Amino acid sequence: MLRFLSALFLAASAVSAVGQSGKRQDRQDRQQDGRQMSREERQRMRDDVRDAYRNDRQDRQQQKARQMSPEERGQLRRDIEDANRQIKR
Repeated sequence: MLRFLSALFLAASAVSAVGQSGKRQDRQDRQQDGRQMSREERQRMRDDVRDAYRNDRQDRQQQKARQMSPEERGQLRRDIEDANRQIKR
């Protein structure tokens, strides 16, 4: 039984080691193929990410600007309470 478990562990270790060496080889192939990002591509990606965050901030600011006034919230609360009372009847 112990030999079987040892063989199973050894096989699992070998499989994971083969998988890891393939990842390393892929990374080296990409570098050798010249598939690294150029400065322009990196800058374009930075700009895209920056624009996405800028748009997200603008959306949050617009949402804050659309918040209800205390009077509007009070009126909405009263309307909901009235609707709930009518439903209970």
